Amino acid sequence: MTTHRTTANDRLTVAVLGPGGIGGLLAALLSRAGHRVICLAGDETAKTLRTNGIRVRSGLFGDFTAEVEADTELREQVDACLIAVKATHLDAALTRVPPTVLGDALVVPFLNGVEHPASLRARYRADRVAPAAIRAESTRVAPGEIEHVTPFAEIDLTGDPVPDDRLDALAKALDAAGPTTKVHADETATLWAKLSFLAPFALLTTRHSLPLGDVRTRHRAELTSVIEETAAVSRACGGPADPEHLLARFDAFPPGTKSSMQRDAEAGRPLELDAIGGALLRAAERHGVPVPVTTRLVRELGNTGS
Repeated sequence: MTTHRTTANDRLTVAVLGPGGIGGLLAALLSRAGHRVICLAGDETAKTLRTNGIRVRSGLFGDFTAEVEADTELREQVDACLIAVKATHLDAALTRVPPTVLGDALVVPFLNGVEHPASLRARYRADRVAPAAIRAESTRVAPGEIEHVTPFAEIDLTGDPVPDDRLDALAKALDAAGPTTKVHADETATLWAKLSFLAPFALLTTRHSLPLGDVRTRHRAELTSVIEETAAVSRACGGPADPEHLLARFDAFPPGTKSSMQRDAEAGRPLELDAIGGALLRAAERHGVPVPVTTRLVRELGNTGS
């Protein structure tokens, strides 16, 4: 039997694991909209958030400060737990969310790649893992300080085994808080639609240390090749495959846009190379799809460690 902890006014209690660029933005927006938000982070970050809240600077949502609760570990039941850590930190971060405490709450990973839902379903209730994809460039410039720079924030929420009413309730809360949120019925298609855009974007901006505008002009042939390879793998896996549409999306993005992988490289942080490029290569190998340009890029990024 499903237990709901929402009140009559649809106020949710939401945990946010990883209150960084994306997690911090969503935590602040949900709090401003009247929901109870518990951020899960290390000691110092948790203390900062409890004291100062989360300050957001955004051309889309305005500049504001939102109060949140914060702890180093989840200690009570919630309606949903948004997971917004990097793939490189996922295993360590999940120790902050004990399965016995989480219970039947939705687990909503805002993670890159396509392999994480299976590992999360092995740890938590399989029918409560609801993968999400967000289109927004948002950066944590300091603990509790978030800069959201894109003129949009769009969320795709999915989860094949998750009850529709649970997905719809969370989507309604997120949409009302600010980000345009849609529920999609096909989890595979949703995840591959994101990776089909993210892989060329992340790999090429990071490899060439250039923003997207320079990549699509100075390295257009390479960009086109990776888009075509990624689309072929997506098609083999049951996802969408429209290279011309993807290239048009790249051409429509602001030229100064950088990928999160590129920002990690610039800051000397570990790269999500395996979650993005590695997952793509493993899927290509399983389905016998040749991806020579993508293979070269992943190898070069792995060799440089950049």
